[in-house]
Amino acid sequence: MPKQQPELSSERTERTGAVDSQIGRAFIGLREMLLHGELARGERISELPLVARLGTSRTPIRLALERLAHMGLLDVVATGGFAVRGFTLAEAQDAIELRGVLEGTAARFAAERLRADSELDKMRGYCARMETLDGLTIDTFAVYMDLNESFHSSLIDLAKSAMLRRGIAQVNSLPFASASAMVFPTSVLPNAGANLVIANDQHRSIMDAIAQRQGARAESVAREHAFVARRVLAVALSDTDGLSRIPGGPLIHVSVT
Repeated sequence: MPKQQPELSSERTERTGAVDSQIGRAFIGLREMLLHGELARGERISELPLVARLGTSRTPIRLALERLAHMGLLDVVATGGFAVRGFTLAEAQDAIELRGVLEGTAARFAAERLRADSELDKMRGYCARMETLDGLTIDTFAVYMDLNESFHSSLIDLAKSAMLRRGIAQVNSLPFASASAMVFPTSVLPNAGANLVIANDQHRSIMDAIAQRQGARAESVAREHAFVARRVLAVALSDTDGLSRIPGGPLIHVSVT
């Protein structure tokens, strides 16, 4: 009997892993549908069609829906079930502003908690590689996106705060609030080159302020950096189909006056 226990434990682990994998696939699939507007604002979600579409059972679908509701992308309906949450333009702007506040705090923490200059080596590498890109094209867009995400991730690492990391993760779960949400619309809207230069310059300034242990300056520049995303959002709204270029843009309701 004692020899069978590891086998039972292994089987249980495999079953748990399989369930987690199904939940993960359901979550990613549902989030993509939300980001691309395949589920409309206010639409009541029916689980059965999703079972067929995503190729999984109802339990992973339901758990994925609960996770999306916890993130704020879905509303829990009083009579049961879920509906797609819509966002006002003010909420979208507030989410970007909040990310700026949190990343500003991260930059200040990084400056105050930096122990060795070598901790900035990865961030320096990301800055240097982004600065070698002449502009955002079909060939360089994905590269810049990855480097930008890595830069912001390294900033959070340097803050050395689990609490702050959780707060930023919650804000970044909103599709239009993350640091990379506006990269694609930046690449296709007017003045893309100028916005890229500004963003790269701010990246370099944040890093330099951290290196010099200038917490207040690092915080100020990081908060200003978020305003680039707000400006891009404003320009996207003035474009004919600008919102469709922003991940999650279809979830934003813009009042027509």
